[in-house]
Amino acid sequence: METHFGSFVLLQGTLVDILFDMKDKLIVGISGLRGVVGKTLFPETALGYALAFGILCHKGKVVVARDSRVSGKVLKRAAVSGLLSVGCDVVDLGICPTPTLTLATEKLGAVGGICITASHNPFQWNGMKFVEKDGTFLNKKKMEKLNLLVQKTNISHIKKVPLCKLSPKEDWYKKHIDYILKLGFVQKDKIRKANLKVVVDCNNGAGSRIAPLLLRKLGCKIVELNCDFSKSFAHAPEPTVENLLSLAKVVRDKNADVGFCLDPDGDRLSLVADEGTPLSEEYTLALATRFILSKNPKEVVINLSTSRMTQEVAEKSGCKVYRTPVGEYNVAKKLKEIKGVIGGEGNGGVILPELHYTRDALVGMALIVEYLAESNRKLSQIIQDMPKYFMLKKKIEVSKDFDDRLEGLIKRFKKERINKKDGIRIDFKDSWLHIRKSNTEPAARIIAEAKTKKTAEDLAKEGLELLT
Repeated sequence: METHFGSFVLLQGTLVDILFDMKDKLIVGISGLRGVVGKTLFPETALGYALAFGILCHKGKVVVARDSRVSGKVLKRAAVSGLLSVGCDVVDLGICPTPTLTLATEKLGAVGGICITASHNPFQWNGMKFVEKDGTFLNKKKMEKLNLLVQKTNISHIKKVPLCKLSPKEDWYKKHIDYILKLGFVQKDKIRKANLKVVVDCNNGAGSRIAPLLLRKLGCKIVELNCDFSKSFAHAPEPTVENLLSLAKVVRDKNADVGFCLDPDGDRLSLVADEGTPLSEEYTLALATRFILSKNPKEVVINLSTSRMTQEVAEKSGCKVYRTPVGEYNVAKKLKEIKGVIGGEGNGGVILPELHYTRDALVGMALIVEYLAESNRKLSQIIQDMPKYFMLKKKIEVSKDFDDRLEGLIKRFKKERINKKDGIRIDFKDSWLHIRKSNTEPAARIIAEAKTKKTAEDLAKEGLELLT
């Protein structure tokens, strides 16, 4: 499977005048908010949004954390100040993955959580992810309500600062590991006997401490690569094939069984096979799904942009597959609704409801090493009998007449199966095309997948020509 970069939606995210007056806009949507630090994102932004979030949560205990970006330190302090100023007690997890924060929010009985992170966006970006008390992200309606509160709330109106507690709990990553080790499928003795050598590349992100420790506790031999979150990112942060080359070299040189690459906030995972072959991030969910369904064949939920590879894996196990609009919240909501056994997104995000309803790269690693141990096969052998597809991901600017051009695309393919729940997805017999505005970048994604590389290229090209 070949992959290229994908895409992202620009929504208005203006704060009250005391906070914001700018030409550029924040990216605000179901994935929280993101912006370029010093250009569209400032400490005042974090202060205002955290203040409004505290009001939205009706005060109470809120969990906060950040990824390893340098800008995260001041943004988190601003967010903590906003929460404290409206009467929220704050539990500070320090630098830790987003899934650690979501798990802590649920298990600590907090009213919500905030993670300061821009996920896979470049280093100069940062953002905020907002978490409900059950550990899932805010839905579209709640995000819209939060934005309204940001616009209406004036900092000068807060005349009395209540007495609230700020509690550091920077060891929560250890509890996250403990919860993973208690999962039904984890058999540490079997993994230890398999004597797996694993290279883990955390790109000096939030997973730098927790990922190596988890793998050691699972019984793996570890080679650490870029696992120091006091340093800057060692390569571009999105865990795509293009950004796995240094990891692939170490896997080859060390004769390792598998390589893992995490994104900066630890919710996405990509793999390198034992021969040093970088795999598309689409393989992560497909392999995890195949393993889980071998033990518990039940319903699966994926988004509209996820490869048919995962769908075929599920269908071969006799399991129904549900597709949702892109966005972790949408997948999690459907998983809860149908009581599905596994789900996620093709960007390397695995959601295992047995633990929680969040994409979790740490859970993904545990699933893969358990799969390797139980199968007694090399990853390069396992992927040989996976469904074969070629996928192209491209990114374009959103033109003023973008929606009109989408309508033209619908007319062009009106005889095919068309899904309009998130942009448009057009399904053909052995291929599909999905075009949508992004939730995390000011751009649109074009994703094409087919059984042959040429068909995927032709499909993506046709989509581009009709949109530009």
